[in-house]
Amino acid sequence: MDTKSLIIDNATIRFQQKGYKGVGLNEILRVCNVTKGSLYHHFPNGKEELLIACLHFLNEVITLDIVDIFERYPTTLEATNSMIEKLIVNLETEGTITGYTFSSMVSEMATLSDLVRKACAELYAKIQGIYFKKLMEDGYSKELASNIALMITASIEGTMMLCLVETSAKPLKVIRYPIY
Repeated sequence: MDTKSLIIDNATIRFQQKGYKGVGLNEILRVCNVTKGSLYHHFPNGKEELLIACLHFLNEVITLDIVDIFERYPTTLEATNSMIEKLIVNLETEGTITGYTFSSMVSEMATLSDLVRKACAELYAKIQGIYFKKLMEDGYSKELASNIALMITASIEGTMMLCLVETSAKPLKVIRYPIY
């Protein structure tokens, strides 16, 4: 793994676990075993630029995983349940779902940085687009598919936050088989 990827990978995990404000650059430097000069070589504008790179990384990882799951199942309901089941397994085996959630970063930074807000909006739009496409394949109208895609996104994101604060997979188990 090259230095830039190492920094992004480790910073992403820490930002997801502790939020943007809860992670200092010194912690990222220590975990990555790199110098400040190396970090600023790759991210000249510092921590915010690193956060945006982390969000772009999450955009790729999360959407590729969701697309993979949604291509394997014939309906949105089956695909959504499979994705939720994966989140439950991750939470119960690893004690976290950091690979999927970025809500803490959104809540901290979206009102403070237009660049961060835009990166988060792109990720949410991409996720909703995956759900929308599958719902259209299921035969829903454009308007209803769009509304349901938004509802799925909000439900899963909100539920992941509940799981993290409750340290329990119960909220995910509750929404696993929604009726729509």
